[in-house]
Amino acid sequence: MNLDPGGVIAWLVVGAIAGWLAGQFMRGMGFGLLGNIIVGIIGAFVGGFVLSLLGIGGSAGLIGSIVVAFIGAVILLAIVNALAPRRTAL
Repeated sequence: MNLDPGGVIAWLVVGAIAGWLAGQFMRGMGFGLLGNIIVGIIGAFVGGFVLSLLGIGGSAGLIGSIVVAFIGAVILLAIVNALAPRRTAL
């Protein structure tokens, strides 16, 4: 995707969808619109990196971008959950 106005909107849409899906998959709820976008966009970079290490790459369109961003967002959330301190009930 490029950074013209349509490309930026596509990044935001992909990020929001992938972040929401990852939030549903990992914790059972989303993170709010801005949180979903951030998780999804960072997840797109993580997913793209991981899939390129596995030799999977290329242009897959909007659906493929969402899938890659979702995979990366799930990996990102799993790492964050593993590193986050555990909360204890009082």
